[in-house]
Amino acid sequence: MNNRKQYIGVNSIEFNKYFQTEEDCYRYLSEIKWSIDKPYQCKKCGHLKYGKGKKPYSRRCTKCNYDESPTSGTMFDKLKFSLLTAFHICFKLSTKKKGMSSLELSEEFGLRQKTVWEFKWKIQQAMTSSRKSLLDGKIQVDEFFVGEYEEGKVGRSSDSKKKLVIVALEILEDNNGVGRAYAQVIEHASSKEFRPFFETYISNDANVITDVWKGYLPLKKDYPNLEQIPSEKGKGMQQLHIHIMNIQGWLRGIHHHCSKERMQGYLDEYHFRYNRRSMMGSIFDLLIKRMVLSEPKRLIKNKITTAL
Repeated sequence: MNNRKQYIGVNSIEFNKYFQTEEDCYRYLSEIKWSIDKPYQCKKCGHLKYGKGKKPYSRRCTKCNYDESPTSGTMFDKLKFSLLTAFHICFKLSTKKKGMSSLELSEEFGLRQKTVWEFKWKIQQAMTSSRKSLLDGKIQVDEFFVGEYEEGKVGRSSDSKKKLVIVALEILEDNNGVGRAYAQVIEHASSKEFRPFFETYISNDANVITDVWKGYLPLKKDYPNLEQIPSEKGKGMQQLHIHIMNIQGWLRGIHHHCSKERMQGYLDEYHFRYNRRSMMGSIFDLLIKRMVLSEPKRLIKNKITTAL
């Protein structure tokens, strides 16, 4: 990247001083969008030279006169509220330990909950794992349910009221601490559903530990170091089950209800913060970069509830 001034910090007062106007936000976006690694090139004709555009920090092609804003082609395009407000929402969702629900954000910024939720959905897309670095070393894997439990159903039986999630947690050998973690919504507890998660997030050389559920057996061919141990109601993989309880507690405390279609977004949001808990100072900047450099994604229409 270029020698832009990167915002570092989690203090709200300092953040408010740094980003006081819309222009401050446009400047920040432009320095990310048009960097040394990705210099300006006109979207219409491919020309490389530009002049000053109409809006703050926008660029006008000197050949075809196409005017491009720093928000164009990013997840900040066509906002229904100010760019400054969008930056404040991104800051709170990335730096607050538990994040904030769309209801809380709508009340704080005086916006409709549906409007905030739609923008939060974009943020969650940017929080998806880059999948560039697989989990390695000692890895604990298990599944858990989120949602209502149906009386009379036990074990891994599923029903429409519950969402089944598989999660993997990196165990650090030096101090028995924990590293990164990832989670994914799956349809059922089978090797067919487990395999894409393993291939996406776990190295084939990892020392994977699961419970004795038969769905993991076929994976031993590609994961030769996979070991199955009795769960003993979570005692067999204590660090992982603490992690699972923390996820469930967060979902109950902040997002009282979450549809199956939206669950993956909340899991990505949780782990985006969790996996950067030791480098929170730069987490806002990382989120903004992802939202600038990622292609805007179309929102899947769905009914918005008051507890999203």
